[in-house]
Amino acid sequence: MEKVIIVRYSEIHLKGNNRGWFEKVLVVNMEKSLKGLRHEIRRQSGRYLIENFDSENTDIILNKLKKVFGIHSYSVGLKVNSDLNEIYNACLEVCGDEGTFKVDTHRADKKFPLNSMQLNAEIGGKLLNDNPKLKVDVHNPLFIINVDIRENGTALVFNEFFKGAGGMPVGTAGKGLLLISGGIDSPVAGHMIAKRGMSIECLHFHSYPYTNMQAKEKVIELTKRLSSYICGTILNVVSVTHIQEEIHKKCDGEYMVTLLRRFMMRIAEEVAKRRGAQCLITGESLAQVASQTIEGMTSSNSVIKDLPVLRPLCGFDKNEIIERSRLIGTYEISIEPYEDCCTVFLPKHPVTRPKLCDIEREEKKLDIDALVDEALSGIEIIKI
Repeated sequence: MEKVIIVRYSEIHLKGNNRGWFEKVLVVNMEKSLKGLRHEIRRQSGRYLIENFDSENTDIILNKLKKVFGIHSYSVGLKVNSDLNEIYNACLEVCGDEGTFKVDTHRADKKFPLNSMQLNAEIGGKLLNDNPKLKVDVHNPLFIINVDIRENGTALVFNEFFKGAGGMPVGTAGKGLLLISGGIDSPVAGHMIAKRGMSIECLHFHSYPYTNMQAKEKVIELTKRLSSYICGTILNVVSVTHIQEEIHKKCDGEYMVTLLRRFMMRIAEEVAKRRGAQCLITGESLAQVASQTIEGMTSSNSVIKDLPVLRPLCGFDKNEIIERSRLIGTYEISIEPYEDCCTVFLPKHPVTRPKLCDIEREEKKLDIDALVDEALSGIEIIKI
């Protein structure tokens, strides 16, 4: 009798002839997540078993697995030979001491002498005989004893299904560059796109010395939290201090936010191309702030030459985003009171519906290419 963790994958079973490649990426991601912990991962007919791990590390392993995209569910169970006595002894191990229960058997091995209904009755009857405090309830039991008879001469016995992260394995849907601020929205946006299988690098803009170094450290912590779902990442850090100073000095202050946003998008596209990313990802939500009107988004998009911009939060309200940030563990970091670069030189009344002709007129006052090149020349790359 061996303690194992049973891992079932999510949408991968829909992938037909490409399924093997998706499974291989999922295993690589699980191995990365469990690095440093003794274990072995074995494939077993549409699922994976994690074996030969230290029992005292079970909770640690489960906490890591719940962040691996592509996993539908997982269970802690016992692996035994497909022998009725061994199966029953395993059922005794996972069975509660009292209360209602039912036995639910899945029989992949059709050569096993008892069918599913017969095995349910056999094990259930023996459990009732051995423990008078137990009672069968097939409709609403306190706990379920699951028996999975496999084709390779083994059986898996377990009682709980833990919900996995779902989605697709990270690394199966290309690579994107996430514009990450110190706020609530962008980490959630990155998490949502990673769930669809995209690997992610991050880009952060700072305005030191107008913002302090604690604001940068906050973003590093947010990126670390996000990286636990994407098997590590790279944080690219770019200063836009000089750009903001030039805009403040030479341009109409009402356009500060829009002009800065356009610079950010130009820089982000160049960083994405250098780093092999195929799209930009932002945490913008329609109408949430002045720069996130449809006119503001159109203005930002107009400077992008080649790459698509993904905005997964566009239709979410703030409460929905906050709820998701709590679930992924970034909320408490995001609300730490350190300002980001967008608060520097912030006008009292920013333009909310900028006209492209007005923005382009203001930009003629600036040496755009030189400012972008200067910002890119000072890029800092941090491996998370």
